[in-house]
Amino acid sequence: MPRTAYVAYALAIVVILLDQWTKYTVLGSVDASDIVLIPDGYRFATIIPGLFDLTMVRNTGVSFGLFGGGGARWALAVFSIIVAGGLIWWATRADRPLLIGAIGLVIGGAIGNAIDRIRFGYVIDFLDFSDTGLFPWVFNIADSAISVGVVLLVLDSLMSERKPATVGDANEKA
Repeated sequence: MPRTAYVAYALAIVVILLDQWTKYTVLGSVDASDIVLIPDGYRFATIIPGLFDLTMVRNTGVSFGLFGGGGARWALAVFSIIVAGGLIWWATRADRPLLIGAIGLVIGGAIGNAIDRIRFGYVIDFLDFSDTGLFPWVFNIADSAISVGVVLLVLDSLMSERKPATVGDANEKA
């Protein structure tokens, strides 16, 4: 197995540990006297007024609460694990640093959220920038890793060198 795969796996482990640690810390720091109920959960800390709050939301959907509604707990957990498995395999074949980083981020995010689905039946989201009016979703570290990883996958795809076809290649295929 190429050493680059280990870089992706190490990055995934860092994302998983950071994601689970922040969720554990957030759940343990909630003071009932500070809770403000909101439609989908409760806000328990304002970090930067008008910009950033900590808001506990039980997300039964995919990243950023999209397609939520319950009933998909196991399907989404299994899907996340299958995606992570495919990416674990892909990491053994990847050789570009940007691609390796992207794969590691998505693996870590997928597994981080799968752990929540298996343990709780939902994903714990808590990073809330909705007061800005620009980003209405509450999310977590795993969601961020998945999103950044997907952007890096697209960027890597656009930046990767493609071998231009030559006239000889076209004749050989005919």
